[in-house]
Amino acid sequence: MSENEAAVEVEKTRPRTRAEKQVQHRDRIKRTLVACFMGILVGGLSFYLSGTPDPVTGLQPTAVIGLLLLAAGVVFQKHVFMLLRIDYMELGTKDWFYQGFMTFALWFMTWTILLTTTVL
Repeated sequence: MSENEAAVEVEKTRPRTRAEKQVQHRDRIKRTLVACFMGILVGGLSFYLSGTPDPVTGLQPTAVIGLLLLAAGVVFQKHVFMLLRIDYMELGTKDWFYQGFMTFALWFMTWTILLTTTVL
């Protein structure tokens, strides 16, 4: 094992300080807020760009645009992380799945609420 690998291993096993924990917690909160706001924004855009819903079926004529906007919203989060100076390179598969799920959940709720004509 080289010295660099040994140093990395020691760094991983070292207990984190209170300040390090707080910084990581703030970063997780920022990432969650980005996912939530992105989901709400993309849900609103999906409703307004997909056309007027049919009053009988409640379906929009070009609903596939909403799915494409959802995918774009998940991918665009990486660029928002760069603007907020959040280290997105440290995110693993589980973290990106969480980001995508939060975006999907809020996108779905927003679009569903807007499609409910009795609320409008």
